[in-house]
Amino acid sequence: MLNDLIEKRKKVLAESEQHKDRRNELNALASKNARERNTLNTQTREFVEEAQQHKEQRDKINEEVQALKDQRNDFNDKANTLFEEIESFKKEHGNLQNRGIKELQKQIEHLEFKQQTEVYSTDKERELIEKIKQLKATAKDQEAELEQNKEMRTKLTDAREFRRLASDIHKEVTEKAEAAQQHHDLMVESYRKADKSREEADLAHQQFVEAQESADEEHKQFIACQKELRDYDKVISGLRKKTKKTKVTKEQKAVRKEAERVFQQFRDGEKITTDDLLLLQRAKLI
Repeated sequence: MLNDLIEKRKKVLAESEQHKDRRNELNALASKNARERNTLNTQTREFVEEAQQHKEQRDKINEEVQALKDQRNDFNDKANTLFEEIESFKKEHGNLQNRGIKELQKQIEHLEFKQQTEVYSTDKERELIEKIKQLKATAKDQEAELEQNKEMRTKLTDAREFRRLASDIHKEVTEKAEAAQQHHDLMVESYRKADKSREEADLAHQQFVEAQESADEEHKQFIACQKELRDYDKVISGLRKKTKKTKVTKEQKAVRKEAERVFQQFRDGEKITTDDLLLLQRAKLI
């Protein structure tokens, strides 16, 4: 029975070591997943902060763009008012029968904008440039005629200046709008990266939880094995003590029997040795 218990204890001990090793492996894996999760969460926060910075820059520039647009529109309104007064003057005097300067200016600006923003073949671009040149020449002729009138000359000069200021501001509006769009694109990209790293962080956290739960279960099994080992140790120890006690009792009986035999020899007058005396003392017969 004792040997059976010892063999069973060995099996439980091996099982306990397996649970301990697996628990340690899973705890190491959980720690690794936790570190990855924390790194990804930090990365996510950084991406969100970058996105917020780009958003703030975009909104700031858009406010500047709106303010510039208001200025541009104000200059254009002033120019349009003057051009309308010039057109009224032309109609009243009936000297200029061609297309109005205001309309010419608008068409010139439209064609120049197309030239700057669209791609043309060499022949088409040359044709567009020639058309702009002709319109400018026509506008210049009409302006030259109007400039003969001092009042109209002043209004025409002011209208040109307002148009120039509006054009300069429009260029700035375009540049700032492009900058705002760049910040917007960077903001969207940063949010996309944040979403991706957040998903990866969530996955790492889920893996952490699973590994930790498995480690906890292995630890419970390890503790259960340890308790079972202690129980086996108690039983085995008890059996060993009992076996030892039984062995001692048998030895004592054998010693007593031998001592009684030697004592009988002593009583019968036979010589006994020193060892025999020690045996009698041990058996407490003398």
